[in-house]
Amino acid sequence: MSIDKVARTAGVSTATVSRVLNGNPAVKPDTRDKVLAAIESCDYQPNLLARQLRTARSRMLLVLVSNITNPFCARVVRGIEEEAEKHGYHILLCNSESRLTRESAYLQLLSGKVVDGVITMDAISCLPGLTTLIGDSPWVQCGEGDPGYNASSVTIDNFKAAAAAVDHLASAGYKRIALINGDLRYLYSQQREAGYRSATGSAWQAVVYADSLEYQAGVQAMAELFTMPEPPDAVFAISDALAGGALHYAHMNGLRVPQDVAIMGFDGVPFGSVTSPPLTTVEQPMHQLGVRSVQLLLERIDNPEVETVNEILDWKLVVRGSV
Repeated sequence: MSIDKVARTAGVSTATVSRVLNGNPAVKPDTRDKVLAAIESCDYQPNLLARQLRTARSRMLLVLVSNITNPFCARVVRGIEEEAEKHGYHILLCNSESRLTRESAYLQLLSGKVVDGVITMDAISCLPGLTTLIGDSPWVQCGEGDPGYNASSVTIDNFKAAAAAVDHLASAGYKRIALINGDLRYLYSQQREAGYRSATGSAWQAVVYADSLEYQAGVQAMAELFTMPEPPDAVFAISDALAGGALHYAHMNGLRVPQDVAIMGFDGVPFGSVTSPPLTTVEQPMHQLGVRSVQLLLERIDNPEVETVNEILDWKLVVRGSV
C-alpha cells in the first residue's frame, strides 16, 4: 500500500502524510487523526529503514518497565505509547524486572541507533548501572526519579501522598494503622514509608514487606499483620493490588471492611472501583506520567543541550467504601 493511497483516503497531500509519520508538531490534531485513521484503514506499513537512513533517527523509543503485569505500569505504558504515536514514534518494551543484565542487552540498542532514547521505570538502585550504560543518550525517568542524575524525571510527591493517606485514616478514627510496603530498592517505597512514619509519629506503627506488588502478596502480608497480638484496625498498602489482596484476606477471615479493619490502597487502578467495598486510594495520574515522559524525551532528542527537569505531578485522594 502506497503513501499516495493514504493521502487520497485522508483527503490530504502526501507531504502532510509524511509530516504525520515524522511527528511534525505543526500538523493540526484533527488532520493528524484523519491521517492516522487512513493509515490504519489502508494497512499502510512505512519503510522504517528507509526513513532512518534519511533522518538518522529510528523513530523508536525504548521503555524499561520493572513489571508489565503491574496494572500501574500497564496504564503508564499506554500513555507512553499513545503520545509516542502522535509524534510518529513507536516503542520497544522491555520487561526488565529491574535486572541490570537484562537491561544491558536492551540498552545496546542505543549505541546501535536502533532506538533514539529511553524511558525507565526501574528501581532507583539500578540507576548507577543504568547511567553507565545509557551515557549521554536521551533518557527520562518515569515514576521513579532521582534529580542527582543527568536525566529528566516525572513522578509524584510520594511522601506527601502517603502522609495524606495516613492522615485520612487517622481523621476517620483509626488508631492502629499498619503499612504493607514493597521492595525498598524502589525510591517510591522508601518515600511512602517515610510519609507513613511521619504521619503516624509516635503513635502505633507496624510495617510488613510484601515480596512483590502482586495480589497474593497482599493476602500474605495481611495474614502476617493479623498474627500480631494486637492487630491493626486500618491497613495502608503501597499499591492497589496489595490492598486488593488485603481485602480478600479480610473477607475470607470474617473481618468486616471498614467496621473491623479499614483498607486503603495507592495508584488508582480501575479494579479498585469495583471491589467490595470499593477501595479508598491515592490516585496517580498514570496516563499523564506516560505522556509527559515522552514529551520530555522528545525535547531531549531534538535538543541534547536542553536542561533536565524534575516534574512533580498532582495526585488525589479517592474516598470510597473501604475506609
